[in-house]
Amino acid sequence: MAEPLRSNRDFRLLWSSGLFAALGGQMSAIALPLLILKETGSPVQAGAVGTVAVCAVLITMLPGGVMADRVERRRLMRLCDAGSLAAVTALAVAVWNGHAPMALVLLVATSGAVLNSFYAPAAFGLMRAVVPPDQMGTATARLQARTSTARLIGPLVGGALFGVHEALPFTAQFLGLFLSTLCVALVRTRSEARTKAGSVFSRRELTAGLSFLWQLPYLRTVLLVFGLGMNFSFGALTFTALAVFSDSGRSGLGGGFVITCVSAGALVGALVAPRFAAERHVRALVVLTCWSCVATAAVLAWLGSPLVAGLLCALCMCLSTVASIGFLSTLLVVTPEERIGRVQSAAGFLSSIVQPFGPLAGGFLLTTLDSGAAFCVIGGVLAVSATVVTLSPSVRAGAGAAPGAPDAAGKQPGTAAPGAVATPRKPEGPDPEPAGTVSTRPAAGPERTAAGPAPDAAGPGAP
Repeated sequence: MAEPLRSNRDFRLLWSSGLFAALGGQMSAIALPLLILKETGSPVQAGAVGTVAVCAVLITMLPGGVMADRVERRRLMRLCDAGSLAAVTALAVAVWNGHAPMALVLLVATSGAVLNSFYAPAAFGLMRAVVPPDQMGTATARLQARTSTARLIGPLVGGALFGVHEALPFTAQFLGLFLSTLCVALVRTRSEARTKAGSVFSRRELTAGLSFLWQLPYLRTVLLVFGLGMNFSFGALTFTALAVFSDSGRSGLGGGFVITCVSAGALVGALVAPRFAAERHVRALVVLTCWSCVATAAVLAWLGSPLVAGLLCALCMCLSTVASIGFLSTLLVVTPEERIGRVQSAAGFLSSIVQPFGPLAGGFLLTTLDSGAAFCVIGGVLAVSATVVTLSPSVRAGAGAAPGAPDAAGKQPGTAAPGAVATPRKPEGPDPEPAGTVSTRPAAGPERTAAGPAPDAAGPGAP
């Protein structure tokens, strides 16, 4: 019988590592645009930092997955930690000295985003070496709960520290990264792909994760509909609610309440996911999430109450988080160990690529329609996604066995029963000292802000 997660030394170290990095990253995420505004007075330059970081993540996400399948993953995580510490140290020193050049800020934001793209898939690969398959759902939920807590606390603390001195949030991020790096260094488990990936820039290797996802109809459908469609639509829904209930920017109270409720919903979802055994009920949770979002859009088209909007969005986010945890747990288990980096990066890429366009679509709808009609259009798009997920035979059938991997009973592909989940093979390389277990460190970085199965992992120092 596998030891409980609370007794798993390496899981506790990796969980703590992610907590320190997440808190530091969230503090700097709120402080960085404030610093640019204070230094330059230009909202455009402040926004450019976030845009550059997002672009860097999307460009390097797939190569990062290939690299995680080429080298020993813990070693790659430590290298990323060292690079992040160097970048954050340079920024903190510059701010303490009274001036942070825009070029340095952009360099730090870009390097953090790139390092995150390499760190996250390596961390997921290490997770497979530390956590047994039957504990993957609980482990994923605990990681999500940790990150959701950091999202709630980090910006508040970061804003308060910035009010005292603009260098304090970046100093706090440095301390968080230092402690995070120390925790990763103490991890005993090693994880290395049995069959190493080829060149990082090979088209075959870059698309290997996408190809794997496409071969499994269940993963393909859920990611395309729930990952892309729902991420886009829910992003438009929350932005529209923020704009409408902030009275077009004249009052931030109503909109702030809605966004706070969304964050609280994510935290509650992460806390309750283990009780629901989310990995066993992914289809029901995905369908329920989709139709809840449809109902929320319909209600908001007729009612103008921030309280109702906040509570309904919190419910949607709670269900989405539970469903995402279940989906990610399934994804980690069915993926062959030697492909875990590329598959995780591909799933993250698909779930992230449309997120910036949701708010843009919401803003466009509000400029051309009244708020009720905007919510109706969004609800219509959500209804299409919900219908596809509800009626899809592939979603109903479940994940099945991974291509090229034996199923839970040791059979070859094609013999698994519908819905069966393949048991991951033990990675080669140095034997883990704590028998049979892993984790990752989702932390500050490009993270999910809308419904959909975006893997919760981030790397060191990303804004």
